[in-house]
Amino acid sequence: MTTRHADRCAAFRALHRAGRPLLLPNAWDHASAAAFAARGFPAVGTTSLGVAAAAGLPDGAGATRAETLRLARRLCRLPVLLTVDVEGGFSDEPAAVAALAVELAGLGVVGINLEDGRSDGSLAPAAATAAAVAAVKAVTPDLFVNARTDAWWLGVPDPLDQALDRVRAYRAAGADGVFAPGVPDAATIGVLAAAVDAPLNVLHRPGGPDVAELARLGVARISTGSLPFRAALGAALATVDALRAGSADAGPYPEPPSYADVQRLVP
Repeated sequence: MTTRHADRCAAFRALHRAGRPLLLPNAWDHASAAAFAARGFPAVGTTSLGVAAAAGLPDGAGATRAETLRLARRLCRLPVLLTVDVEGGFSDEPAAVAALAVELAGLGVVGINLEDGRSDGSLAPAAATAAAVAAVKAVTPDLFVNARTDAWWLGVPDPLDQALDRVRAYRAAGADGVFAPGVPDAATIGVLAAAVDAPLNVLHRPGGPDVAELARLGVARISTGSLPFRAALGAALATVDALRAGSADAGPYPEPPSYADVQRLVP
């Protein structure tokens, strides 16, 4: 990788500060990522659900490798640091996951999310995910690998114990940060933040702790996940439903960007 890419990876790493978390909006296409960048967010992630749904494919099934690469190629042209959700790496072979990481880093991507949830609703063996993490770090040491455990997401027994064992194994394999979506409450988030020697990433949950509370708990990164994509879809449905019902109100949301505003997002 180039010196410039290494510097951008270092800049992204520096944004992960316990107590001063990075708020990471997750995009699903060029327009959403460009809009987030234009709002001043220093880094943008992708959402695997949004990418998959926009392509007419299922999420979490390893079906969107080509779409993920195609989108990363577009988004790396934007003036923003980009981290990419690669689900489980689109392969059970650590060497293939590492090859994907090399390809993404070559485009300018500064980080990836690598998860242990499987499409059948089970967790991959921790050793298998750790091997994928180690393989990626061996060939792209500057890339920020955010290792995600779906212990809560998939409702496994004793999720805290499972999550702690797993994120510690991923950290030992070289993961730069750990991600635990679905953590149910502030107390458990605090336990995780204190127990793991790595930046902790959590998913924003409507009705859950706000940014200030997550900062107090020691979180280093807050992802929006698929929420912006689902909110955009909800706003689109609200608009057409209101029009069909004969309402004069376009919808219960702020004024949308104008045609000219959207055109300005395209370089």
